[in-house]
This record gives sequence, C-alpha cells and structure tokens, in this order.
Amino acid sequence: MLYYLFQYLDHNFDVPGTGVFQYITFRSALAVLLSLLISTVFGKRVINFLRNQQVGETVRELGLAGQNEKAGTPTMGGLIIIMATLIPVVLLTKLDNIYIVLLIVTTLWMGTIGFIDDYIKIFKKDKQGLKGGFKVIGQVGLGFIVGSVLYFHPGVTVRDDANSKNAAAYSIEHSGNTVSQTDFEEKSTLTTIPFFKNNEFDYAELLAWTGENYKDWTWLVFIPIVVFIVTAVSNGANLTDGIDGLAAGTSAISVIALGIFAFVSGNIILSNYLNIMYIPDSGEMTVFIAAFAGSLIGFLWYNSYPAAVFMGDTGSLTIGGIIAVLAIAVRKEMLIPLLCGIFLVENLSVIIQVSYFKYTKKRYGEGRRIFLMSPLHHHYQKKGYHESKIVTRFWIVGILLAILSIVTLKLR
Repeated sequence: MLYYLFQYLDHNFDVPGTGVFQYITFRSALAVLLSLLISTVFGKRVINFLRNQQVGETVRELGLAGQNEKAGTPTMGGLIIIMATLIPVVLLTKLDNIYIVLLIVTTLWMGTIGFIDDYIKIFKKDKQGLKGGFKVIGQVGLGFIVGSVLYFHPGVTVRDDANSKNAAAYSIEHSGNTVSQTDFEEKSTLTTIPFFKNNEFDYAELLAWTGENYKDWTWLVFIPIVVFIVTAVSNGANLTDGIDGLAAGTSAISVIALGIFAFVSGNIILSNYLNIMYIPDSGEMTVFIAAFAGSLIGFLWYNSYPAAVFMGDTGSLTIGGIIAVLAIAVRKEMLIPLLCGIFLVENLSVIIQVSYFKYTKKRYGEGRRIFLMSPLHHHYQKKGYHESKIVTRFWIVGILLAILSIVTLKLR
C-alpha cells in the first residue's frame, strides 16, 4: 500500500525522496526492519495473549532430557511469523504481482491448516491434531493451485539465454531501465539443474515420446511435481520443528539463500552476467523474502533455548509451504535437496526408522531401530547432546548447504 502511495506522490507531485520506493533493495531493507520490529516488539504481546488463553504445549513422554520443563509453554507462535511477514508485504510490495499474490495465498493457506491442527491439539485435547489425510489434502490442494497458476497464468514467463542477452543489450542501451517490452518473454516450464553446464531442463521433454503436440500436455507432469514438492517440503519443516530454534534458524538460512536467487533471477543485468535464466517480475519476491527472513529471525528472539514460545504447526507448515513455492517460482526446485538438506535428512530419518522397524518386525517378530529416536535431532538428544549444541551444529550445516547452493550460480 505504501508502495502505491509513494508512487502516486512521486509521479503526480514529484515529492523529493518518494522515488526511492521503486527500488527493490530499499523496500527489502525496510521490510526486514519492519518485520524484525513487529516480531520482537509485538511478539511479546502475542505470547502473553497465548499464555492468558492457556494455549500451552502438551508434551508427549519421550524420555528426553528437559522435556517436562516445556509443558505449558505457549504454542501457535507461528502467528507471530505470519503477522510479521504479511504486514510488511502488504505495505511494501506490488500487490498486483502474481508471485506476491501466490506467496500471500500460500502463507494464509498453510497457516490456516496449521492453525486448525494446533487448535484441535490444544482445545479439543486430541494429541494427534488434524487427521493426516485432511492435512495432506490441504497440502495437495495448495500444490494444485500453485502449479496451475505457475503453468497457466500469462504473467509467469521466462527469457532463455539468447532472448535474455538481447533484452539485456536493449536495457543497457536505454540507460539501464528495465525492459518493458514482452517480445523477449515466453511461457515455459524450464527449470534449473544444478552443477550441469547446460543446466536448463524443460519438463515438457518428459512427454516428448507422446507425439508432436507433447508440449500442450506438460501440465500433466508439471502440476503433480509441484504438488509433491509443496507436500514434501512442508512436511519436512514440520518434522524439523522439534527442539528450540531449530526450524526457525535453519529455515531463515534457506530463505536468505532463496532471496539471493530471486534477486539475481529478477534482474536482467545480473542474470545475463551470471548466465542464468531471467524471470521477469520475480525480483519482487525479494521484498517478501526479506520480510519472511526478518520474521523468522525475530521469532528466534523468543524461540531460542529456552523457548518462551513454540511455533506449532501454524508456523512449521507455513514455513515449509513458503520455501517450496519460492524455490519453484525461481526455478530452483531441484536445489531443494541441497538447500533444504536439513529438512531432507529429518524426513529420511523418519522414513528409514519406520520402514526398518516394520521390516524387522515382520522378518524377526521384533521391531528394531537404526536411530535411537527419529527425527534425527531426537537421536542426538538421546545420545546426550544438549539442545543448543544440536541446534547450533544444524545451523552450521545449514549455512554450508546454503553457500554451496549459491555457488551453483557459477559452479557448473
């Protein structure tokens, strides 16, 4: 809203200083500051409200050190993240940008699913929360919406290498202004394969064997892939939210890396210099990412050990959904196993543990375990590591994975 106000003042009254709002970098910096302010200052009020409403965590007995001390800690703290993200986004972004609209829908959609889950756990006294089937239906529904919009919406376009260079040359000749012509843009299901020299892959090629008009049916492949990614990443974030500061910290690291991808992919000069796919209008996501990263870091003020509030499924499902949509939108979804390696390992540890237990129970009549407990962070707790040590080391691994992901911009 402020973006449109200052744009109006700049164009109609030439008010000094109002033109600065056209710059993504300025609005991103402002978004970080505003989200940090909201999450730290108003976060305390949200926590007090949750405590007064007796919205406390019900702890399952898992035999973990310090577990019982967390009973009654306010949960649903994901509301702080959602609030601190959406307020700067509404104020500072172009609300007619299709990527921003999609991210706002994702935030509200996943936040609602997580809220319902937490509500059932707390007020209905059902530790299982929302039934898994309904949760998956919600995730699949969002994936279908995201996939459909990214495939069919006319505003979602890319420019291939040749057209990007032509458009960049045009831009340079015209004093660096953004190219407004759409002559260089095209609808495409191109994505990026990391570490390969010719690293662009078109999902349409998966249907090349079907005949001459195979590109007309690419949505039959693209949308299910998007559904799978959204579901997998949101569940991965949900499983990672098990000890104080783990999910928020590792997610903030991944989100900042995605912010770099969004900025360079949405800048015609930088994308041409790095020889990567240029995605028109995607740079606006940088402002959303800045607000989201700020809200996660601000949330850590209260969520770091010992946590004064837990994010609950309201936060973890929202975080996973947003990260998935961001990665798909900047055509970096194939980097998710690397960039979100913590989520992947946490997911795999549960899958391996459950599968091996069922296999050995069927084969030997007694279930056996590979890990002391899953997800993986609980395994290290069982081994006697303190929560803060586990979280710090997971953050370090997350930083290494994020750096390696960013390096793929040039490492091929």
